[in-house]
Amino acid sequence: MLLSEEQIQFYNDQGYLLVEDVITESQHKKMLNLIEGFFENSKKITENDNVFDLEEGHSFNNPRLKRVKQPHQHTPFFWDIIKESKIESILVDLLGNDVSLKTSKLNTKAPGGGAAVEWHQDWAFYPHTNDKVLALGLMLNDVEIDNGPLMVIPESHKGPVLSHNNGGVFCGAINPDDKNFDLSKAVTLTGKARSMTIHHARTLHGSAPNNSDRDRIVLFYECNSADAWPLVGVGAYLKNLNPIELCNQLERQMVCGEVSYQPVMENVPVVLPLPPAPDYGSIFTTQKTGGAKSVF
Repeated sequence: MLLSEEQIQFYNDQGYLLVEDVITESQHKKMLNLIEGFFENSKKITENDNVFDLEEGHSFNNPRLKRVKQPHQHTPFFWDIIKESKIESILVDLLGNDVSLKTSKLNTKAPGGGAAVEWHQDWAFYPHTNDKVLALGLMLNDVEIDNGPLMVIPESHKGPVLSHNNGGVFCGAINPDDKNFDLSKAVTLTGKARSMTIHHARTLHGSAPNNSDRDRIVLFYECNSADAWPLVGVGAYLKNLNPIELCNQLERQMVCGEVSYQPVMENVPVVLPLPPAPDYGSIFTTQKTGGAKSVF
């Protein structure tokens, strides 16, 4: 066991955790070099595609990335690092021996106004048969109060799933006026590079724009216990055409342990993320085209 009993209890009670020195300095250096390659490749495009989300003002001479989608599918290092660092052990401590990787994303908030992520619960995007589902955020540079750190509402994972709809459309964000949302309770998660945040899928969280003169680069992995099966979101996370391809994909997504074909059903609150926003390609476009109201 890598995490202490106190850390596990804190995560279970509060719905989040911060762990330091999750990867080595050499792994960190290699990761930054690979990310520089993403920035170089993004210079060649002028609009969002299936790899890159771009900030306004992006150009060849001033690349402003918002997100790299599924980096573990483009560069094996981003998959291998899970097993070659402390990440796998942390996942086992929190989710059990059978863990699946749902998705990965590299959020690269550009200096001078990199986009906010409005307050939401990941669970609203992909409810499962049980809520042994979480997100890891590996900090790849120092994250401070002025460059858009993750904020969470402690214990909100024990409460309701708030509405993420606006005008009858799933907009991927809560209404700031929701009576169950209290911004005064928010905790800001700052830390040194190589630190990692962990938050439960039902934990309310968001992050402000990056108003500093420094990048804020965080690598996110979203993972679940293998016995937690998605109730919706098949198009995003189970891209299969037939049962054979489904089984092959499930095998490929296993971080450790075995695929479970016996979903565990628990009494968890579920609201389906439907009808979709006009552009549901990422949380940024969902929140923008769905008309999400900003807390920031």
